[in-house]
Amino acid sequence: MSSRTLPLLFINLGGEMLYILDQRLRAQNIPPDKAKKVMNDIITTMFNKKFLEELFKPQELYSKKALRTVFDRLAHASIMRLNQASMDKLYDLMTMAFKYQVLLCPRPRDLLLVSFNHMDAIKDFVKEAPTILGQVDETYQQLIEIYTPLSSGEFQLIRQTLLIFFQDMHIRVSIFLKDKVQNSNGRFVLPTTGIFSCNGEEVSRVQFPSGGNYSSALRQGSLEMFGDRVIKLGTNMYSVSRPVETHMSGASKNSGQNSKMTTPNPLAKEELNMLARLMGGLEVQKAGNTDNGFRVNLFATDEEEEEALMSRPDELSYRVLNIQATKDQQSDAALARIMGEFSEQGDPAPDTNSSKGDDLLAMMDMM
Repeated sequence: MSSRTLPLLFINLGGEMLYILDQRLRAQNIPPDKAKKVMNDIITTMFNKKFLEELFKPQELYSKKALRTVFDRLAHASIMRLNQASMDKLYDLMTMAFKYQVLLCPRPRDLLLVSFNHMDAIKDFVKEAPTILGQVDETYQQLIEIYTPLSSGEFQLIRQTLLIFFQDMHIRVSIFLKDKVQNSNGRFVLPTTGIFSCNGEEVSRVQFPSGGNYSSALRQGSLEMFGDRVIKLGTNMYSVSRPVETHMSGASKNSGQNSKMTTPNPLAKEELNMLARLMGGLEVQKAGNTDNGFRVNLFATDEEEEEALMSRPDELSYRVLNIQATKDQQSDAALARIMGEFSEQGDPAPDTNSSKGDDLLAMMDMM
């Protein structure tokens, strides 16, 4: 597996999250000043320097649960709040959109162009905030310096690592179903042009008259900070307003009966140590004045949101740790201790007697 996959996964999923939240904020008629604050706060947290230093260290991918916990914290980095069902739907949309983009990349190296399309959109979200824009530009430079020298073989390894990460995720998304790029079982429809059988025998032949002018099907996209990416993968598919729903496929619903973890993951402690390091660099808005906060619902009604939460298979719910909680600190001493390790600046307070990874692991065991 490639040790350079995690930053690209995070940036592309983060870009999709911002597309979705921007669409929902507009749909729910959230005042522009509050909507802008939400986007600015989330992007500021995403591109926090300490956070990115940990993210860009060469490392293997960790579990879906650990990554989901990071995005749960990011989504609540401002005054906006999401209920469990809406957060589940948000994560489903993010992951399935990026999975489709990875599958459709004409060349493995085009993963970087997809990432740059997301980065271009993120820059546009904060174009009126110079300080945040500077944070995004620094990450742009890191991407250029680290990834442009990689060979095509290394990008192929990154692509395969991403596909392995996504291989068991088959959530049906209405926008894909309507465009007929996804089947009812949640699997994507990919173009096939092969003319040979699995035994290597020719099964069909296509002929066409020669002549005319030949033009390349797809030219190379720019890998500079400003340039034409050529491909549209990674751009905002929500720019055309239409409702987007997610549904569990039949296979996913049934798999919940048989896919329970019977043995602990041997990498659990390492995953949670990584998670503690990543989250230690996140600067999250404190929920001070609740009057200024608001909730975003990714469903049409509150009833649909509650129904989705009740019908969701256990293995897809992730049982995310809510590090934002403040009301239950006295009733949950372990959670209070973890909360105390995050200062106002997002820096973990020194603690020589305990390990954040151990604390998070203990909290996971209690759930």
